[in-house]
Order: sequence, then C-alpha cells, then structure tokens
Amino acid sequence: MSNRASMAAVAAVLLLGSATVLAQAQRAYPYKPIRLIVGFPPGGNSDAAARLMAQRMSEPLGANIVVENRGGAGGSIAGQIAARAPADGYTLLWSNPGAMIIAPILDKKLPYDPVTSFTPVGRTFTFCNVLIVRQDSPLANLAQFMALAKDKPGHLQFGSQGMGSAGHLSGQMFEHLSGLRLSHVPFKGATDILTTVIGGDLAAGFVSPTAAVSQRARLRALAVTSAQRDPSLPEVPTMQEGGVKNYDVTFWFGVVVPAGTPPPIIARLNKELRDALGDAEVSRNTRSQGLNPAPSSPQEFAAVMRAESERWRKVFAQLPRPSRVVRTTRNTAPGRTV
Repeated sequence: MSNRASMAAVAAVLLLGSATVLAQAQRAYPYKPIRLIVGFPPGGNSDAAARLMAQRMSEPLGANIVVENRGGAGGSIAGQIAARAPADGYTLLWSNPGAMIIAPILDKKLPYDPVTSFTPVGRTFTFCNVLIVRQDSPLANLAQFMALAKDKPGHLQFGSQGMGSAGHLSGQMFEHLSGLRLSHVPFKGATDILTTVIGGDLAAGFVSPTAAVSQRARLRALAVTSAQRDPSLPEVPTMQEGGVKNYDVTFWFGVVVPAGTPPPIIARLNKELRDALGDAEVSRNTRSQGLNPAPSSPQEFAAVMRAESERWRKVFAQLPRPSRVVRTTRNTAPGRTV
C-alpha cells in the first residue's frame, strides 16, 4: 500500500471514530444502563433503600439503574471504585457518612478525596441507629448497659458494619458523651451482627431500625440514637432518655457522581431523585422501616456533608483513642473481651 493510501486509511479511521464520539455525545442522556454502587452487602437498609430508588428512577429516566454491591470498609471501597469511574453520568455512588466523612478522618492515605473526587447529586434519606442486645440478655435497659461499661472499661463489645459505618459512629458518640469505654467489633453487614448477637457471641450491636424490627422477637432494643423516638420503634427510648445527655445522632444516604460530570446530567438526576422521594408509596414504605425521605439540592447536600465533617472531626479529636477493635469467639459473655 502506498503512503498516500495508508494516510487515507488512517484519516478514514479517525473520521469514523470522531463521528462515533459525536453521535454518542448528541444522544439524549441516558442511552444505556446506569450503575449505582452501594458500599454494603445485599439485605441491609442501605441496599434496600438504594434498590427502591433505582427502581423508581429507572422508568422516568428511560434506562435501567443496576445496583452493584461493593461492601467493605464502611463504604469506602465503593467510594474508591466510583471515584475511578468516567464522569459521564453512568456511575452513581450511594453515599453515606462512612465513605464521605469518616474515611478521610481515619485514613490519611485514602485514594480518593470526597470533596474533589465527587459532585453531590442529592440526599435521599435520614435514619437513626438502634442499640440492640439478645432478648434474654441480662442487660435489660440502657442504664444497665452503662453500668457494665463503667464497671469494666473497654470490655463491653458492640458490633457495627465496619469502621466509619453508622453503627461505629453511634458507638463513638456514646463514648464521647458518656465518658465510658467500649470495644468495637466490625462486621461486613447487619446480618452478621444480628446473627452474632442472637447466637450469644456478642453482647450488643448498633443496627438500623429495619434490622432491629426484622428480629424483634429475638432481640431487645435498648435505645435509639436520634433525639426523638423512631416511629418504627415507638416503645424504644432515646439515648437521651436513657441517660446520655445531648446525644443526637442521625445519619443519611445520598447520591454523588464522579467530579466533572456535566451539570445538565446532575440536574436531571436530582430531579428524578426528588420526584421519587416525593412519591407517597415510597414515603410509606421507607418510613415504616426507619428511613425518612430527605430530598435536597446538590448544594444543600454539599452543605450537610461539610457540617458533618466538622462535627465528626471534633468528636474523633476529643476521644482519647478510637474504640478498641477486637474479634469475637463463640460464647462470648457480655463484657468479656477476647
């Protein structure tokens, strides 16, 4: 082939590639499936809420939203994956305080920056946590839980869904405000916490109201972390009612996208997110599980995350040290370390 012919062939390939890119750019968003990355295993309230929103948003968007579970490290593994994705609107992260607020505080080598790696789309839900023990536990109320923690500092174990998760933060705030010391046992998900507490291998755990309600017959709820009692567990007192002054810890889920995602795409996603949260059936279903719809603009969600970051940095800075992390063995009695 002559040089002229070779150059013509290369030019044709480049022209074809440019035409393909231009055609894709001119397509209305979205023209292919969207993935929603969730930082926790299937079955918990994070996964259930994400799947509900994915289902509700898919139809008006005209494209399937596929949930992809990437559990571990309180949601920061999912954060790492989402941060590396193209900023084209086809990768969403179901964000939580663990991945967006706590991971940067605890891990100075985190491979993503929540501020520069992502752009907020909007908040979705707020929720509290519940301190649970086994139904036949000798710890009948929060006062007895606190008495045991005071009698044996650092011996009373509580489980959470990992470092930086809502359960971990609930325990950290308990220590911060009560002055008592606990031992933190991280798990991959709520199911593992419930199984271990019910099996008698762990004294207590912080889980979502959804998880607590699902095992109501085999668990005893000692307190909720919000300032008011939760509608899904109206008989359960708050931490403040139980004796921990000024305790008020609620959490959130939201959606963020890789930084650089075009503003029109963010605006479209925010609209569909808000519309889905305003659906009466979505509200009924989620409120009964302890999830309160809390729609926001991207700017409002960014402000929430900034305020939360400042709050938790102060909490962790004032703690003498993070909760001691331990592992459990079978037949761990309340208060015993292993």
